[in-house]
Amino acid sequence: MPAFREIEVLLPAEVAYDEYARYRALLQAAGLQPGDADFVHLRKRSIDARGRQPLVRLRADIYPTAPPADLFGPWFTYPNVSRAHRSVIIVGAGPAGLFAALRCIELGLKPVVLERGKDVRTRRRDLAALNKDHVVNPDSNYCFGEGGAGTYSDGKLYTRSTKRGDVQRILRLLVQHGATSDILVDAHPHIGTNKLPAVVAALRDSVREAGGEVRFDTRVDDLVLTDNHLHGVVTQTGEELTADAVILATGHSARDIYELLHRRGVLIEAKPFALGVRVEHPQQLIDQAQYRLKERGPLPAASYALVHQTHWQNRQRGVFSFCMCPGGFIVPAATAPGEVVVNGMSPSRRDSRFANSGIVTAIELEDMDLKQHGALAGLRLQQQIEQQACQLAGNTQLAPAQLLGDFLRKKPSASLLETSYQPGLVSVPMDEVLGAGLAERLRQGFQNFGQKIPGYATNAAQIVGVESRTSSPVRIPRDRDTLQHPEVRGLFPCGEGAGYAGGIVSAAMDGERCAEAAFALVRSA
Repeated sequence: MPAFREIEVLLPAEVAYDEYARYRALLQAAGLQPGDADFVHLRKRSIDARGRQPLVRLRADIYPTAPPADLFGPWFTYPNVSRAHRSVIIVGAGPAGLFAALRCIELGLKPVVLERGKDVRTRRRDLAALNKDHVVNPDSNYCFGEGGAGTYSDGKLYTRSTKRGDVQRILRLLVQHGATSDILVDAHPHIGTNKLPAVVAALRDSVREAGGEVRFDTRVDDLVLTDNHLHGVVTQTGEELTADAVILATGHSARDIYELLHRRGVLIEAKPFALGVRVEHPQQLIDQAQYRLKERGPLPAASYALVHQTHWQNRQRGVFSFCMCPGGFIVPAATAPGEVVVNGMSPSRRDSRFANSGIVTAIELEDMDLKQHGALAGLRLQQQIEQQACQLAGNTQLAPAQLLGDFLRKKPSASLLETSYQPGLVSVPMDEVLGAGLAERLRQGFQNFGQKIPGYATNAAQIVGVESRTSSPVRIPRDRDTLQHPEVRGLFPCGEGAGYAGGIVSAAMDGERCAEAAFALVRSA
């Protein structure tokens, strides 16, 4: 795609975020006047806040005449596979499962997607019941349902997994299905929780229109397993479904699947993960600290990324920010009654008055009770802390919380701040929820973060527990080349739930890779 001219400029925010002013500034930087170019294509946008005044770095291509048609799409078409002789069962309709299904269709395989939860529209009723009435539906919640945990999240699309697949391909597919084209431009793209449901529904419609199947309210309760060969699955109604391969893309919270695999003798492994709390600040505090401006103006809500190495009982562990949600909300992410779990999300405009982020510490294998629980040791540790949080907060979806300054001083909080967490908060000393070791590591981390961001580690913020679903505590092993389970032919562990992804884009790329691996198996049969 030859461009007339490539340019890169640094512009003030009031220019960079004004379409007409930006257009004129880009042309001027290229030594051109309005009318000298037919089209200016913005390729990358990032914020440089290191100097006194935040600047926006833009990279653009300037075309003298009409740009190539494929610049705007559509970019992908799908054959009809309704009568295909080969099929693949895909368990889970999150990003890994949906992108695996679309790639299967491209390769001529018929995907049969089984999702334990509901479609995005119907799922909203269960989320409302969770927020307002504290009712947890084990099959339909913030983790389970069409689109997986990512549907009702910020829709963060930034990934470092660039060697695992074609990131731009994933982003272009999302744009084709309704995401804003800004995700092709921004250095840290996101879709927004208000826009993700429509994108997910469009992905599902593409699967169905091409002859694939997507079944909701269909939980997998057993495996059709003979002589270490997986032929299919059994649903909660007792229906037996068979296919040429099974892609297991159930997400990081499908604990019943780990229990099923363990019970059926399918090899799984305990895996390191991270656990901690959500910290919530006024967004204005973060804006002022990051941009060094009284008001951010046209700049987007500021975010941060923090990390610190801690030491406790002769063990070093990292404490770091996770899934930072500028202008966002804290939401209840429990998947079973009797537990309290929190997560964060943001709308596309990121216009909430609050900023929140997971602040978590690494949990290594030596931190788990492997002797008692084996491969499920990390899962049991998660459950223990989530259930403790629920009990201490009153056995509803009220979340335990503490002012951050009080937490650092080991002082109970007499009152709490206004919060974005809809079910509500209860003042609880977080040491009682987390235990001494986790609490001490988080204290060390927060103290360090307070040195990096003015006002961060004070009672202007509060911590909310627990942030425990950062990633899967279990890995389902697979062969590096074939992507099949090393002991079970026909089983392709996939995405976050299997331990091979960490976000929407990396999960989508892994889903495509597993579809290609399943195709290689089917073709060789």
